[in-house]
Amino acid sequence: MDNTKKFDGYADDYTSGRPDYAKELIDSFYSSYGFDRATAIADIGSGTGKLSLGLLRRGSKVFCVEPNGDMRRVAEKELSAFEGFHSVAGDAENTTLDDASVDCITVAQAFHWFDVESFREECKRILKEGGRVFLIWNVRDMSDPINADLQDVYKKYCPDFVGFSGGIEKDDARIRDFFRGEYEYAAFSNPLVFDREKFIARSLSGSYSLKEGDENFGDYMKAVTDLFDKYAKDGVVTMANRSVAYIGTV
Repeated sequence: MDNTKKFDGYADDYTSGRPDYAKELIDSFYSSYGFDRATAIADIGSGTGKLSLGLLRRGSKVFCVEPNGDMRRVAEKELSAFEGFHSVAGDAENTTLDDASVDCITVAQAFHWFDVESFREECKRILKEGGRVFLIWNVRDMSDPINADLQDVYKKYCPDFVGFSGGIEKDDARIRDFFRGEYEYAAFSNPLVFDREKFIARSLSGSYSLKEGDENFGDYMKAVTDLFDKYAKDGVVTMANRSVAYIGTV
């Protein structure tokens, strides 16, 4: 299946249920890595703009490169008020951006879908000399029982589930190969808080999630909502999580 189609029909749940990234992580890009209002950023696999929003709020110019039309539609609705926002129908291996046109590249929650070597060549093409790439994820702390229980639910009901974040692990071989072993790592606590509606939307936003009409969808939704009820306090659940980034040149 074409990976760009995996999120067809998921955009609204994605923008509702997917969490933001730790403010401290984005702040570090501006305090430690030279981002400013003049920085031109290619946010590749930008989805509905969860990361792009934090960059646009700081006044940077962001090319939101996203192949999925549903995702772009939501991003354009959410982000078009920002002067620095540019919606681009492209993908990781063919962004359609000009040679040496961006200062840096960000990829949030998407690198695990890419062809590593083809994406690396595209980064080299569009980056200005010395430009960095930032591979970013929200990473669940699996020592938190709710994360372990959710993983069991997805394994039981979702045939396409291979692990959170597409099965990417810390210092994953794909990350090492991309950066040729030379990169920095940054991590900031980013606990996730969901009410019932957003907790359900978060599960439905996964590329692996069953959709309404799929076999066992009702049982799947019951298992998800039962977990919310098990762990909820005062109408919300809190899940241990970190926002992490792998940072380097290509």
